[in-house]
Amino acid sequence: MVNGEHAIEVTGLRKAYGSVPVLDGIDLRVERGSMLALLGPNGAGKTTTVRILSTLLRPDAGTARVHGFDVERQAGAVRRSIGVTGQHTAVDGLLTGYENLVLMGRLFRLPGRAARSRATELLERFGLAEAASRQAKTYSGGMRRRLDLAISLIAAPPVLFLDEPTTGLDPRSRNAVWETVRELLTGGVTVLLTTQYLEEADQLADRVAVVDGGRIVADGTPARLKQQVGAELLELAFADPGAFHLAREILGQDGPRADERALRVSVAVEHPKDVRRILDLLAERGVDPDRLGVEKPTLDDVFLTLTGAHAGGGQ
Repeated sequence: MVNGEHAIEVTGLRKAYGSVPVLDGIDLRVERGSMLALLGPNGAGKTTTVRILSTLLRPDAGTARVHGFDVERQAGAVRRSIGVTGQHTAVDGLLTGYENLVLMGRLFRLPGRAARSRATELLERFGLAEAASRQAKTYSGGMRRRLDLAISLIAAPPVLFLDEPTTGLDPRSRNAVWETVRELLTGGVTVLLTTQYLEEADQLADRVAVVDGGRIVADGTPARLKQQVGAELLELAFADPGAFHLAREILGQDGPRADERALRVSVAVEHPKDVRRILDLLAERGVDPDRLGVEKPTLDDVFLTLTGAHAGGGQ
């Protein structure tokens, strides 16, 4: 049984592959019944962190406890306390949805009747009851992902690791998975999520930790992280590449963020007078944006500010 308020505690976690460091001193705390979302560019260490916490990989240094158990010294107890949904489904396509769940229940040493009862309950909960007798290979991508999530919950674990659980799903299937995750959180399950969808973290997570270069570079609620970017963002779009590059040069001292493909520059502004000052600076050099607007910062803006990269999957 977990002791204290944290279901996941990580201190000084380090991992390298040969001479290449992947984790360089990660510290994390996840309160019971809450969700922490890990965001980071490719190779930031998100999946490596999940693999260590789920006992699939040994750290080089540091400590980690899940549900009160040490991931190295008490690996068996950790495994009995967690569910894991990875980037690729663990569904057997030749078995029906019902058979997949019963099989996993038996592997978790549930008695036959309990395994069958739990399988029926989860199929109903995940909206798969009508497809229970169909082979899983006939399921859509969203149905297979929901079945995979159900499998990870067969033993009713108090801690759940979701490693990019909605990658490749259409918006409707993604929303269905989101709703299921919300229900789990309401039921007291602790969730650690890695995702390449910033909207997903914004919608679901109580806290967000941004990983870059194997370190946590920011940790807080989505609202607090957005506040760090600035009150609002002035978005300037250009049709001419020359004007775009000149605008970047002129606004260099204001720390603009730029999207070269979209020919768009974003600048944090605190007051309306800042907008006028920026437009005047550009006008003095004969630079006129084709479109402009003032937007509230998003997690995408936070991510770009902290890492200089777009979110994505990776180790």
